[in-house]
Parts: sequence; C-alpha cells; structure tokens
Amino acid sequence: MTYVEGFVAAVPAANKEEYRRHAAEAAPLFKEFGVTRMVETWGDDVPEGKVTDFRGAVQAKDDEVVVFSWFEYPDKATRDAANEKIRTDPRMQAAGATMPFDGRRMIFGGFACLVDAGDSRGSRYVDGYLVPVPTAKRQAYVELAGKAAPIFREYGALRVVEAWGDDVPGGEITDFRRAVKANGDENVVFSWVEWPSKEARVEGWKKMMEDTRMQSDEMPFDGKRLIYGGFVPIVDA
Repeated sequence: MTYVEGFVAAVPAANKEEYRRHAAEAAPLFKEFGVTRMVETWGDDVPEGKVTDFRGAVQAKDDEVVVFSWFEYPDKATRDAANEKIRTDPRMQAAGATMPFDGRRMIFGGFACLVDAGDSRGSRYVDGYLVPVPTAKRQAYVELAGKAAPIFREYGALRVVEAWGDDVPGGEITDFRRAVKANGDENVVFSWVEWPSKEARVEGWKKMMEDTRMQSDEMPFDGKRLIYGGFVPIVDA
C-alpha cells in the first residue's frame, strides 16, 4: 500500500514562484529516486485555531504562507532507499543549498496509509489535516475514516487518504508531534482530501455537515487539537 512522506513548511509569500519553480525542477530527480507522485500545495484557507493550527505548527511569520505537501511511494522500502539517495546525491545537495524558505522549521515524517480511497485525477483543491490519535484508538480511527471516505466521495471528493505516523522524527524547532501537542500515548495522522475545485469543496462540506451519517457519539481523538486547512496545488508531478 502507498507510503507517504508528509511535509509542512512556512514559505515567504514573496517567494511563491521561486518555491514552485524550485519544487518543479526537483520533481524529476525525486521521480528517479522512486517517488510515484509529488504534490506541493499553497495555503489558501488556513484558519487560526485556539489550541493548534498550521501556522503555529511551523512557526510561520506574518509574511509567510503555509505549504502542505507530500511524496507518494509504492512502499516503505522504496521510501527508505529514496531518502538515502536524497541525503547522498550531490544534485540534491546543490538544490538544498538554494531553498527559498527556512528548512529548519519544516516538519516531515513517514506515514503508512490506513485509508486510500478514490482517484486524484482532476484534483484542483486539497484539504489537509494533522490529527493526534491515541495509539489504543487506532482501530477506532480506521473505522471512522473508512466510514467517512465514501461519504466524502459521494459529495464530490476525488480521493481521501489517511496515513498513520510510522517514522516521525523529533525536530530541534518544529515537528509533527509538537504541531498537534501529542501526548505520550498519541500518534500523528497525516491526511488529505482532494477536490476538483474549491467550489466543490465548499459545497461538499456543506452536505457533509448536514449528513447524519457523519455524526458520532465519540470521536477517537481530541478534535480541539486537530489541524486543518485548504490548499491550492502548485506542483503535481
């Protein structure tokens, strides 16, 4: 099943085109290393939260925009081999020296797919999520996500992916666990929903909120610490 390398970064708004170009130029190299799909999305509807949010996750400054991105691999072994090449290939070292953002605040990690429903063809808008889930409630989360995915698709979503933290390192400044204020017994879920447009996303969510099938007496995670936002793809390779 698909293995995901997830990223969240803070990029100066003025550097949007430079970031897009930098990512697009690097895409063929990542594909050479085994990435089957590389997506970079630019923050469009990224709300502030009372406890957690995407901007806080990467300590974004006032002039910065949050980027939500991921690589897809056929399996973890391919991802691990790719990361070794990324660390040692001189072409990557040269690209890393000219990154148009503060890489020290970028958060990243490896995630194993729990749910992967649908087809990304035609994707033009993305909902991104980070979720703190108690390890003991993993199966309950899988069941909830598996129930929600076909409803999302019924209301216009193209693809729904939920991925469980597998190789999520701590960072000196930022990391996924700190982003969602994860407790000792909690893991991080990296998730996204792809839509054909922002308008379809708005209409789809309206229907989702009205659908009684989406109601649950008990959520298997702390919704107050869930991080979410809407993003526009700027690279999809």
